[in-house]
Amino acid sequence: MNLASRPAPARLGHVTDWVFDLDNTLYPRECNLFAQIDIRITNYVMDLTQLDFEAARALQKTYYRDFGTTLNGLMHRHAVDPDHFLTTVHAIDYSPVTPHPELVAAIRDLPGRKFILTNGDTGHARSVLSRLGGDDLFEVVHDIRAMTFVPKPHREAYDGFFALYGIDPTRAVMFDDLEKNLVVPHEVGMATVQVVAGADFVHEQVDAWELERTSGPHVHHVTADLAGFLRELQ
Repeated sequence: MNLASRPAPARLGHVTDWVFDLDNTLYPRECNLFAQIDIRITNYVMDLTQLDFEAARALQKTYYRDFGTTLNGLMHRHAVDPDHFLTTVHAIDYSPVTPHPELVAAIRDLPGRKFILTNGDTGHARSVLSRLGGDDLFEVVHDIRAMTFVPKPHREAYDGFFALYGIDPTRAVMFDDLEKNLVVPHEVGMATVQVVAGADFVHEQVDAWELERTSGPHVHHVTADLAGFLRELQ
């Protein structure tokens, strides 16, 4: 079945707390915004380690895969200052993110609270939301600093978030582009939705595992059209 046209399930009617990842979830991976950050991270690793591009790139992706974020790996292995890292890698051009009034309206009409849970930082999230046209959509942006720099998919990132805002996972849903970030939400009783790129998306900066789609039990629903999926709930 075409992912973009798969109807959303009526059984999400129990949800009162809507939790969204940011990058490649609230805007399409195809706009390649995160590709800018990705290259800046590679350059950061090059400057830090004096490795050449290919070796720095490989190290970056290893940390990303093994630690949840490259930053987490750099903090553990190289004692990197997280504020310096975040300021450096988010100095990007946000113009590829275009206004998306349909998505903004669909999120606004959801019943209950809306949150962003992101491994990025709040400044980056606010820049993206401003471009989308949804500055006031979310009660809270819970970012990597609020996670005390322990990122998704680590259990601590979710537990602290739930506790801080009194979220009952059994009445919440998590939207994320990475299936590994849906494992803990599934385990604690959240509904989960993986937001994927279109079937034809190809980008040389993205490793195959980053685009992985799975039918595992932790991925309850999949969509390539977040706005359409949300509209089907209303």
